[in-house]
Amino acid sequence: MDKKRYSDLVNKHMPKENKIYNVMKAFIVGGGIGVLGQFLIDIYVHTLDIPKNEANSYMIITLIFIAALFTAIGFFDNFVAWAKAGLIIPITGFAHAMSSAAIEYRKEGLIMGIGSNIFKIAGSVILYGVVSAYVFGIIRFVIFGG
Repeated sequence: MDKKRYSDLVNKHMPKENKIYNVMKAFIVGGGIGVLGQFLIDIYVHTLDIPKNEANSYMIITLIFIAALFTAIGFFDNFVAWAKAGLIIPITGFAHAMSSAAIEYRKEGLIMGIGSNIFKIAGSVILYGVVSAYVFGIIRFVIFGG
């Protein structure tokens, strides 16, 4: 069987993805995380009398904790498979990537297991985040001055 015929056969039997549905689902789930984040900030500011700039940090810590906890329980993987980009893009996706790697390699020990493998998935996010922040910082310095 030649490659073209094989490719046509695979494409014929491959399930079709409903992109509009997935976009709407990601939008709603990602927006829900944004609403949850704002709700947490409001609770921290109005109920616990925490200053707004500190409440933002507490909100991020809370979302990271929830994502790591749900990853450890095993619930988050199924939710990510359903919601896709709605959960992968926000800070919860980063926490999930770190927690998943830590859980997967914990049997190999703290150094050779968790320590050397925890950044396999999330390392590229950190690398390109730092590099892009550096580049945009230079651009801002050049355009707006010191």
